Amino acid sequence: MTTQGLFPERGSKDEIETGSIFMPKFDEHGLMPVITVDAASGEILMFAYMNDVALERTIESGEAHYWSRSRQGLWHKGATSGHVQHVKSMRVDCDQDALLMAVEQSGGACHVGYQSCFYREVCIDGSKELITVGAKVFDPDAIY
Repeated sequence: MTTQGLFPERGSKDEIETGSIFMPKFDEHGLMPVITVDAASGEILMFAYMNDVALERTIESGEAHYWSRSRQGLWHKGATSGHVQHVKSMRVDCDQDALLMAVEQSGGACHVGYQSCFYREVCIDGSKELITVGAKVFDPDAIY
């Protein structure tokens, strides 16, 4: 997976950090990390990656597309489940190598049935147990 020139070449440090041209930086695997939050509540829904094609399709369509590392393929969020993410805003960090996307989520974001993929809390009391914080919003067996 290589960058296909869908975005401008990276400019100077000043252009990248304070300029007005989007020059995303993808890692050595051609990926960029994306944190996706609910536009209304600010709740973190998921963490994923985009390659240049997923980023381009997201910008063009207004619906979230990601790169699935497990399937090694482009992934239109909600194509199977119907739980599409409509992008309301997209922010890039200071050195343009990470994205923060605010979306309107239809249905749950997590493939195991929860609104958020971050539905468990790690106990920091030394036990390292996981506590589920939330209820399922859909039955994954009925969808997948």
